[in-house]
Amino acid sequence: MSKKTVTELRVRYGETDQMGVVYYGNYAAYLEQGRTDWLRAQGFSYKWMEANGVQLPVVKLSIDYKRPAHYDEVIRITTKLRNIPTYKIEFDYEIHNQDNQLLVSAYTALVFVDMETKKLMKAPDYLDQKLREE
Repeated sequence: MSKKTVTELRVRYGETDQMGVVYYGNYAAYLEQGRTDWLRAQGFSYKWMEANGVQLPVVKLSIDYKRPAHYDEVIRITTKLRNIPTYKIEFDYEIHNQDNQLLVSAYTALVFVDMETKKLMKAPDYLDQKLREE
């Protein structure tokens, strides 16, 4: 599966500690930005999906920290869909700095939840159809 996106962000001062190093917990937010950009590139948004009764809670997060990001660096978040979603959707990530050094590799799994029943559901047909186009 080759559906991937690349998101560039500049590290903000408030995301770092006194040494100018990104606080480890902020990487989850970077991954979320990558996911939302990936979804938008498919023609959908979290907001649109929620308006259509679907939520996507994270059920698994794994981060392997290689080296730190620093204040004012431009980082590049590559988000790649692992496989065609079923009841869950899985992503692999790499975050590189402006010198193309690998900072983080990560994985997330999210599940599709029907907002009305609060139960697991299959991936919506519109997403499945979009991903099978290529």
